[in-house]
Amino acid sequence: MANNNKNNENKKKKIMYSLISILLILGIVIGIFTIMAINKQEEDKAVAYTELIKDIDEGKIEEIEMTVGSTSVKLKYKDEEKEKKAIVPSTQAFVELIQEKVKEGNEIKLNQVARNMIGTAIEGIISFLPTIILLVLVVLILQMQGLGDKGKVYDPDISEEKIKFDDVAGLDEEKSEMLEIVEFLKRPEQYTKMGAKTPRGVLLAGKPGTGKTLIAKAIAGEANVPFISMSGSEFVEMFAGLGASRVRKLFEKAKKISPCIIFIDEIDAIGSRRASSNGADTENNQTLNQLLVEMDGFDSDQSIIVMAATNRPEMLDEALLRPGRFDRTINIPLPDLLGREEILKIHSKNKKLSKDIDLKGIAGDTAGFTGAELENILNEAAIIATNKKHKFIENIDIEDAVKKVTVGLEKHNRIVSDKDKKLTAYHEAGHAVVSRYLETQKDIKEVSIIPRGIAGGYTMYKTNEDKFYVSKTEMEEKLISLLGGRAAEKIALDDISTGASNDIEVAMKIARDMVTVYGMSDKIGPMSMNLDKDPYQIQLLGNNLEDEIGKEVKAILEDAYEKAQIILKAHRDKLDIVAEKLLEKEIINEQEFEEIFNQI
Repeated sequence: MANNNKNNENKKKKIMYSLISILLILGIVIGIFTIMAINKQEEDKAVAYTELIKDIDEGKIEEIEMTVGSTSVKLKYKDEEKEKKAIVPSTQAFVELIQEKVKEGNEIKLNQVARNMIGTAIEGIISFLPTIILLVLVVLILQMQGLGDKGKVYDPDISEEKIKFDDVAGLDEEKSEMLEIVEFLKRPEQYTKMGAKTPRGVLLAGKPGTGKTLIAKAIAGEANVPFISMSGSEFVEMFAGLGASRVRKLFEKAKKISPCIIFIDEIDAIGSRRASSNGADTENNQTLNQLLVEMDGFDSDQSIIVMAATNRPEMLDEALLRPGRFDRTINIPLPDLLGREEILKIHSKNKKLSKDIDLKGIAGDTAGFTGAELENILNEAAIIATNKKHKFIENIDIEDAVKKVTVGLEKHNRIVSDKDKKLTAYHEAGHAVVSRYLETQKDIKEVSIIPRGIAGGYTMYKTNEDKFYVSKTEMEEKLISLLGGRAAEKIALDDISTGASNDIEVAMKIARDMVTVYGMSDKIGPMSMNLDKDPYQIQLLGNNLEDEIGKEVKAILEDAYEKAQIILKAHRDKLDIVAEKLLEKEIINEQEFEEIFNQI
């Protein structure tokens, strides 16, 4: 609740600062236009000094009003009601001139009035108004950038909601390693007696959604210490030196409330390798240098542990990863079958699940999913069940949620012509039939020609196996499966379409990685080249290697395309049956698909 209140207060402050800035800008604009309008009116009423002398000589002026201390005079003409103004170069000389004209018989009234103090004050304020507005805007910008009252850079949120290791699933080995850090925070004296030092930093590396932030909060919850969280992007703003200042403020706060954990999410935003000293790079380098200094600066007996998360550990500066700063790097992997089941159990505690829901079965069908994705699936299933007026979340709701997350939203209302529907049916049938005769691709879960997301149809495979390695045979058969849709179009319709563009793009990447990353080409040999990161690396290996790689990738794709056509020609009857079934029902499930192939 405290965190929510602070967040709400910060939002209200930002909104208030924004409104004040907008009002100030509007005030400036209105003031400028007002002054311009007044000046235009003044110009219309202004009389040149030479013309004023001439009018006095000719007796056209009835009355002149002078303000003490001002060179501006008001004029009242005999034949005009509106007053006019004029500027005189010397008030003393002008008064003497009027006195002479009066002696000569010219009937002119000369009135001298005292200066209006209110008007004088207003004129002074108006003259200083641009300076005042500029100062106010500078103060507002500094406060919005984090340099507000009392020089605070960042007021970290100390979480009152204590997350424990029981709230984290699928990371049993990682949690056992984290228990040491918990003991360091709880009982640092038993380690210092043995001569051990508290780890300065722990780097959590893993894909997005694997639970890096969650496990850091769980450590703080288990140790019952404050958890100070900050994103790497919050250190860097438009003002030079602000990032370094924020780092200092963050560590000052941590020292006051130690023992505690400082957690920096997406640390690669400030911890990437130091490069040139131009523009934004200079600011990033200053921020990183300050972080390095602070991690060296606090004493081991202060029980402050810096934890950071990133999904790009290779981007980090070597000085940040050395012992004494980030002493440990813990890789957070994707959850396995048991881990996914435990994650689903945790996130389903507040969900109204039907009794026949099999969480183990769902875990088996979601290999490769992160904890965040599994949470999202259950949340989408709850939304779908609510929209369908179900009393409980049923299996069909979870299946629809998996399709929505992986493929996209189903679009029943999209108008598809019969020609496009037939093309899509043969395309998806081609994928399914080819895959059925490939050992590593034969587990078909569903085939559909109902548009989802940007796809006109889809062939869904079972993902019921956790894979740590992928064989060359599996990659080759994956290519054949991907090109099965294009092969089916050519064989059944004697034409090809743009529907296979994404399939070809994915197949191209797999074939290229087989040659350049995994060393699976007999001609090129066991070489690994990261051409995306260093495109010039290939030049070190010979002038003709680039052409050889292109030829090898092309040969792999052509071979896969040829094999897909051979399979479909050999089983043309199955291709037609699956396509006709899709045109009739739009969706074929696993059982219906297998029945087609079990028929004699």
